[in-house]
Amino acid sequence: MIYLTAHDANLSLTARTEHGGYVIAALRGELDIASAPSLREQLLSLLRPAASRLIIDLSAVGYADASGVAVLVGSGRRAGLLGGWLRLAAPSPEVATVLSATGIGPHLDIFPTVQAAITGQHPVHVRIADSAPAVSIL
Repeated sequence: MIYLTAHDANLSLTARTEHGGYVIAALRGELDIASAPSLREQLLSLLRPAASRLIIDLSAVGYADASGVAVLVGSGRRAGLLGGWLRLAAPSPEVATVLSATGIGPHLDIFPTVQAAITGQHPVHVRIADSAPAVSIL
């Protein structure tokens, strides 16, 4: 396993590479315009042909904006070019709301837990908030 820990003012990333080419990156903090450039570099540095399956644990991210979502989408594209994929795991209600509001949620593989992301379980419909429409979380 390879471990990486990186911090900036608003966001920290802890990553490990698992047997089988899975890279699990746990984010903590705010996924916003201030943290996006650094996060982009960190996530792209984790990806390589032998480790192109990226799982991002969003359970400890309390805020996200469009620039943060763009980093996730770009990382997914890079993983795909390397023959892998991106799966988002355990988004907090705040992040799930942003994914839904931006309309990008249906285009990303989103799972309720990291373990579900590893195994690729089938979609489960959950409600982000009482007033929000149901969204599909893989």
